[in-house]
Amino acid sequence: MADVHAALHEQFEAMPQQKEAATLGMWTFLATEVLFFGAMFMSYIIYRHTYPQAFAEASHHTIVLYGTINTAILLTSSLTMVLAVHAVQENNVKWLFRFLLATILFGVAFLAIKGLEYHEDITEHLWPGRHFRAELPPEAQIFWVLYWIMTGVHALHVTVGVGLLSVIAWMSSRLKFSADYHTPVEMTGLYWHFVDVIWIFLYPLLYLIQRYSS
Repeated sequence: MADVHAALHEQFEAMPQQKEAATLGMWTFLATEVLFFGAMFMSYIIYRHTYPQAFAEASHHTIVLYGTINTAILLTSSLTMVLAVHAVQENNVKWLFRFLLATILFGVAFLAIKGLEYHEDITEHLWPGRHFRAELPPEAQIFWVLYWIMTGVHALHVTVGVGLLSVIAWMSSRLKFSADYHTPVEMTGLYWHFVDVIWIFLYPLLYLIQRYSS
């Protein structure tokens, strides 16, 4: 009987079957996440169509510099995640750990900058409610409700991703992965790329559309 890989779970007959099951499970999970974010995007589209002027005025108060920096950070983190997967496929565990660590640092940097942005938003009275910025139309609060919900949920996903990457990095430092077995690295990479893609949609919707309209 052929040797059984130590990472093979008892419900699977072979490593390829286990990887296929993990991949299917991850894509199914990501599909549910698409539906979740899709509902928020649809709400944004409907309300922006209903109150175009209010949304245009509200979007002028988002901090495009922070949004742009965070976009660059997440795109770069996608690159380091790809390089991490490539490193483990080449059985280069040293660079796997380094690229995972870099991806984690980019994720933490994203959250730190988002925290600074949130602080400025609150200081500028852009939190919906009784003390909302007076010169903006009341309907502008709908934009900011969606802004806080969408970016907040996305930031939560980034936080989860950083946690997952930290566990994977710890496991890689203990030589748990190799060219023969690296499914958790690939699945975490899929999740991280999904988080990046969501931000690529959020960035133009919240920061760029009608940014310079009168």
